Amino acid sequence: MADITPSPGGQDTPEITVAELKTSLETGERFVLVDVREPFERKIADLPEAGQLRIPVGEIESRLDEIDSAERIVVYCRTGSRSGWATRLLKERGFEEAFNLKGGVMAWRDEIDPTLRAY
Repeated sequence: MADITPSPGGQDTPEITVAELKTSLETGERFVLVDVREPFERKIADLPEAGQLRIPVGEIESRLDEIDSAERIVVYCRTGSRSGWATRLLKERGFEEAFNLKGGVMAWRDEIDPTLRAY
């Protein structure tokens, strides 16, 4: 499994908020949504279906070819930690328009859809 510990000193990770994502989904904006959680997590709670790529964080490095580097990319997980790491990896690998979903699925629950289960 890939090391998901943030680098010492921290790196700026480009982020979008759940409100911004909701607007992008509602307006039909074109982007790739990448879920880096484990499969069992989707059964508990998930964002609305938007054609997400489902790539667990431990597989992201070996599956980069599945993500279109020319597109805007939004990466999410439960709270934003794993997706933050994955976003930084994408940026390092030349994915210029990669963004972390700040707060992840739990922020979506808190701010957009309180019917989602917390986990």
